Amino acid sequence: MLELTVSPGEVEAVVQGSRVTPYQVTVRIRAFSTSEWDAVLDVVSAQIGRVAALLDGELPPEVVDDVHAAGLDLLPGAGEILTNCSCPDFAVPCKHSAAVCYLIADSLDDDPFALLLLRGRRKDELLSALRARRSTPDPAIPIRTPPPAGIPAKAAFDKAHAGEIPVPPRPLGSPGSPAAVRVLDPPRSSGVDVRDLVSLATDAARRAWEFASGDGDGGLALTFQQDLARRAAILLGTPELADLAHRAGVPARQLTSWAVAWREAGPGGLAVTIDEPTDVDPQSLAEALEALPGATTQANRVTRGKTQLRLGQDNLWYHFTQHFNDWTLTSPPSPDPQDLL
Repeated sequence: MLELTVSPGEVEAVVQGSRVTPYQVTVRIRAFSTSEWDAVLDVVSAQIGRVAALLDGELPPEVVDDVHAAGLDLLPGAGEILTNCSCPDFAVPCKHSAAVCYLIADSLDDDPFALLLLRGRRKDELLSALRARRSTPDPAIPIRTPPPAGIPAKAAFDKAHAGEIPVPPRPLGSPGSPAAVRVLDPPRSSGVDVRDLVSLATDAARRAWEFASGDGDGGLALTFQQDLARRAAILLGTPELADLAHRAGVPARQLTSWAVAWREAGPGGLAVTIDEPTDVDPQSLAEALEALPGATTQANRVTRGKTQLRLGQDNLWYHFTQHFNDWTLTSPPSPDPQDLL
């Protein structure tokens, strides 16, 4: 091997064969597009440890996983390597091209950044882009003003004795997402998926905010089914709902019905959705029968065609519509069934 030059998407080599004139060998792999590199940098820049290592001139092996998380492969796969040689050998690859590929592998061990160069980014370009991302706030992580410093305990005690009980400062104006889980991956040996960690941490932050702001008890008194329905209501319309259903051991269609009921009417809507028909005083159904002439009754349910009214234990009426043999809650409840039709 007389010469080996690595450039974005290409390696050029001069190989001395059996003839006097050396052969020109070119090895090409596809360089990532600008948008693909943006996706890679977004993933890598969210990992503080990765960025620190890269800025120190090291390429952590985990960067390969980061690139894969962006939907790409840093290491070229079969059929992705194209070779060309000026020798008369018709083999693909010829022995000169094969030798160059082996030497490329050796050079990558000596300088791992050469692999990034092959994919289209020079080391200085990569580090500059990472520095720019670390210095620019992530729009997904809202910037919060620092909370009030509070009142020293001694001052609060003195005011309490003077009849001036200080009002504790309210929490932030809206729930946020813990920034740490967005930039720190769980240990690889833990088996915890980073998406699950972000989801659980964000949910915990939301519940803590509700509790601290007085807008609820943070869901501390919820049953398993209620908490599952609450979480599913947040995921309505996303693929994550089906994944939650699988993890909880509940059919996805059933969990979707629970989620809709929770969104429309909270615990009362979920209860009237889940509970079996409950006997009530027939006189209690009179208003619903007037609202739905010709309807049939079963316990606390009044049904006509694909419309059903259910009387909950809270003495409120709930409106359901039938879709593919499933009854789905369609609106908040009302004490007057006529208001639901």
